[in-house]
Amino acid sequence: MTLETDTSREITTASGIRIHYHDHGKGEPLVLIHGGGPGAYGWSNYSRNIEHFARTHRTITVDMPGYGRSDKKAADASIYEFLSDAMLGLLDKLGIAKASFIGNSLGGGTSLKLALRHPDRVDRLILMGAGGGLPVFSTVSEGIRHIAGYYMGDGPSFAKLKAFVQYMVHDPSAVTDAMIEARYQVSIDPQTLANPPLKSGGLHPGDQIWRDRLDLLTHKTLLVWGREDRTVTLDNAFVYLRAIPKAQLHVFPQCGHWAQWEKADEFNALVSAFLASA
Repeated sequence: MTLETDTSREITTASGIRIHYHDHGKGEPLVLIHGGGPGAYGWSNYSRNIEHFARTHRTITVDMPGYGRSDKKAADASIYEFLSDAMLGLLDKLGIAKASFIGNSLGGGTSLKLALRHPDRVDRLILMGAGGGLPVFSTVSEGIRHIAGYYMGDGPSFAKLKAFVQYMVHDPSAVTDAMIEARYQVSIDPQTLANPPLKSGGLHPGDQIWRDRLDLLTHKTLLVWGREDRTVTLDNAFVYLRAIPKAQLHVFPQCGHWAQWEKADEFNALVSAFLASA
């Protein structure tokens, strides 16, 4: 068996949502939540980080509802409220009173929403290119356009997904066709095709996390951004940095939206130091 299959687990929350996740390592709980792009799932997003964090933490890598091997259920209203409820259900089912969270993009917004709604269940936050913010200078990004259009028109294709991935990283040559093919196969799961996770085109008020009372958060928060992020652009970080009392920002140069993948060694060291700090 591989580590990926050996650590694979499933639970069903009290609200009836089946969630697939990987459970690896011992120590304080650390939950890793992936982004919302087509074909995303936990192991794919964090394949270069899981073993590192499992040396010091119980590392729980989640497939959010609508993604990977979890139930293909989409939000009826606010995506962040729906997903944060699901993450709370996961913690309850696993008997975890409090955990730190690493969230990329959609997963970052979900982690932040959970901290706002249930502050006692969250220890520290590491938010990478987190959604729910406000771009101070830019308009809708090219990466977001590709996400929104993936299941529309003539539907998913390998070429569409490959074009999308070009906007996720600073150096597209580092992404192999095998990696894209794996995500493509996940993206065309029949249940996903019938119910795409980000199908609603409108913006629910609950998705505008920058409007929430971020000033009331007491959590130590590490904001991580790639300077060349073309999906959730760097200017989205500034409102969070200003509003969250204990927030700090680290910017990786020559890095896109997947800091944990493009800058894996530096990212792992940065986050480990943050989690270990007094």
